[in-house]
Amino acid sequence: MHLTRKQPPTPTHVLDTYWKFATERQEVFFNRLNGVMPLTADPILLRHKFTNAYRAADRVSQYLIREVIYRGEQSTDELLFRILLFKLFNKIETYELLLHDLGELTWRNYDFNRYSQILHQALQAGERVYSGAYMMASGSSAFGYARKHENHLKLIEAMMQAGLAQRIADAPTMQAVYELLLSFPTIGSFLAYQYTIDINYSTLTNFSEMDFVMPGPGARDGIRKCFSSLGDYTEADIIRYVTDLQEREFERLGLNFKTLWGRPLQLIDCQNLFCETDKYARVAHPEANGISNRTRIKQLYTQSKLEPISYFFPPKWGLNDKMAGNS
Repeated sequence: MHLTRKQPPTPTHVLDTYWKFATERQEVFFNRLNGVMPLTADPILLRHKFTNAYRAADRVSQYLIREVIYRGEQSTDELLFRILLFKLFNKIETYELLLHDLGELTWRNYDFNRYSQILHQALQAGERVYSGAYMMASGSSAFGYARKHENHLKLIEAMMQAGLAQRIADAPTMQAVYELLLSFPTIGSFLAYQYTIDINYSTLTNFSEMDFVMPGPGARDGIRKCFSSLGDYTEADIIRYVTDLQEREFERLGLNFKTLWGRPLQLIDCQNLFCETDKYARVAHPEANGISNRTRIKQLYTQSKLEPISYFFPPKWGLNDKMAGNS
């Protein structure tokens, strides 16, 4: 359903770049998958690191789906516990460290002191236990511990002891899940939405990714660069607006966008693409102003030394069989 308002948004020239970036980034995805080199001729994509057009195709999301969600007990409590444990640190190495030392990660056998000690020893050894992808509040004002990881372990405890897993399973809408998560300390609107999407990869919920969106700070910057005026639209409306128009926009620009085996871009993907376009435009369109006025892209692209990803998507999406037959 297309959104209609009295006053439509006014696009800038950066909106064309949004669609061109999505197309080229997805081309990089398939080139890497099929062993085609060079991955791209785009100098900005060659030099800087950008996430995939589809969030679920990124390495951390792929690990979450294959190794965290669909490996292990599938009961509501155990599913949510593993997802929260992984996502609060959002770092594959941290999850694997806990797995290595504890053998099995379950709410049933959870022990705060053991988890805390393992993470503390890693920190003392100079290792990072958090990803740099999200800014995580320390939680000290809510839980009273000096160490950030201890507060986050206590946050998981608070969520599990509140019966959050069953409350999420019973939630009538994706927005209701978001609001449940938002009600806990240290979880702001951006993280609550990201975690809602992560939980929805599992069998705990079964909502469409077209049901609900919450723009993050990077997406808001990108939206301001792509539109000089939002008209009567909110930022969330803008994300839905472009998601609804994607096929028409690719056609307008003569772009051959390759979907994820027939799955069009969803609200979460278009939200992320605004964030990535904000970064891309810092180099491609330095004259375009967002909200934060950042001018540099922090992360440079380096060829991964990690194992190639063996892609696996939530079975309910019906992509895994298509993928096996046609890359």
